[in-house]
Amino acid sequence: MMILATPGFTSLSPTSGISKKADQSYYWMAVSKIDQVSSFEAREPALKSHHGGRRRCECFDLCKKLVPYGDAWSWQKSIVGRRKILMETDEDHSDMLILLQHPPVYTLGAGSSEKFLNFELKDAPYDVFRTDRGGEVTYHGPGQLIMYPIINLRYHKMDLHWYLRSLEEVVIRVLSSTFSIEASRLEGLTGVWVGNQKVAAIGVRASRWIAYHGLALNVTTDLTPFQHIVPCGIRDRKVGSISGLLGEYSDVITKDTVHKQACQLMDITHESLLKEFSEVFQLSLQHKPISDSDFLEKIPLSSLT
Repeated sequence: MMILATPGFTSLSPTSGISKKADQSYYWMAVSKIDQVSSFEAREPALKSHHGGRRRCECFDLCKKLVPYGDAWSWQKSIVGRRKILMETDEDHSDMLILLQHPPVYTLGAGSSEKFLNFELKDAPYDVFRTDRGGEVTYHGPGQLIMYPIINLRYHKMDLHWYLRSLEEVVIRVLSSTFSIEASRLEGLTGVWVGNQKVAAIGVRASRWIAYHGLALNVTTDLTPFQHIVPCGIRDRKVGSISGLLGEYSDVITKDTVHKQACQLMDITHESLLKEFSEVFQLSLQHKPISDSDFLEKIPLSSLT
């Protein structure tokens, strides 16, 4: 397997931040919210009104699609290039947010060491990309929500440490407000943790203060592929997922039930991520159809699964 070039993140597993007794109640409390919220598109007018003076952020939501990693990375770099041109004429009036999932893939940061791979590159289980983000090796796959903000930090705060902590804050708020899971940061490490399990990985790059790449949150991710790497180069801690933290959902499990619950969990987490992201960064999200971007020039929608 050849090592290619592109960005990445981390994932998750069972309980540390919630009691076993509370597992089912937290899950069903979250699932019940699905019936209480309308779609993001329906809420957008109220959002714009409420956020009056906030900076605009165009949102391309592909969260139900598996977008090839290399294509998504090319898309980000293309956007960053255009944003730099707009900056020259003071016309960079909008940030951008991309949500999606990736097919199974391993990614390494710009300075990542291959010693954290538990396989030979020629026999890699999945494609491997070396990217220009910070951080070490991680895995991306279905059931993991990827959030790629493309933000001009000149309009926020020109401080990458602040930006990383803000991305962590988005996930911490999602876990707390939606699932009553107490998550935290660990000093000296980037990402979001519940006990000793890393539930979200973060890796970014900034060019002329335009930040891209972003965060990956394990929701219903199969954690098995993490066994083939040392996630984020950290040997003494685990990876976790929201589904693992919430535990078993019911006493009688069928394949259809598991699929339905997984879809509900992804929908709930997706809604919460959008809400908390807009609040933390004080942005007015404007949901845009994919046809409004040049993404179609790079990836025909028919190629997305």
